[in-house]
Amino acid sequence: LVGKVAKIGLVLVAGGVALSAVGLDLTALTVFSGAIGVGLAFGLQKVVSNFVSGVIILLDKSIKPGDTISLEGTFGWIRELRARFVSVVTRDGREFLIPNEDFITQRVINWSFSDNLVRLDVNFGVSYDADPHKVSELAIEAAISVGRVEADRRPVCWLTDFGDSSLNFVLRFWIRDPQQGLTNVRGKVLLALWDTFKANGISIPYPHREIIMREAGPVRRGHGGQ
Repeated sequence: LVGKVAKIGLVLVAGGVALSAVGLDLTALTVFSGAIGVGLAFGLQKVVSNFVSGVIILLDKSIKPGDTISLEGTFGWIRELRARFVSVVTRDGREFLIPNEDFITQRVINWSFSDNLVRLDVNFGVSYDADPHKVSELAIEAAISVGRVEADRRPVCWLTDFGDSSLNFVLRFWIRDPQQGLTNVRGKVLLALWDTFKANGISIPYPHREIIMREAGPVRRGHGGQ
């Protein structure tokens, strides 16, 4: 921030000194510079807005390099802050240059603002033949077996619904490295659940639909053979 302000200040001072050195009367350019200033104000409105927003971001430290953020469907971590934009790198290697103004005017999810702990949910269902108490215990053990899941914050598993075809549960666990991805750790937890349930004879049912076939009545013909 100090560097950016000093750079702009030096450029302005150097411009004033250069104009004075060539013998130009700066007071004579007042009206002309005022007209140019109005035009520049309209033309550079977004540029100035993004610059001021960047200064605000640097001052309040709402985001900083290394933070994991979500903004309008973009999930990634911040590589660097610039005067006009913020560089955000996603998990697939794409780099988004997001204007600073968006981080001031829109809702931003900073997954690592105060700490890196993030809670994730995984929903699943099991057969009605299974013991729900046993299912909860096995699900917690399966989650703990995944390396990225925090063992200090023990996962929890709750029965949420008696569904049409299954007992529905939600498994909640914590991770400390959201920048490493969320979908992959959910996938590993789901695979651990699959292996654990299969080893303990707990089935995940298919949806059941019942179709009733009724015998059709006699067809009546209308007048005229129709």
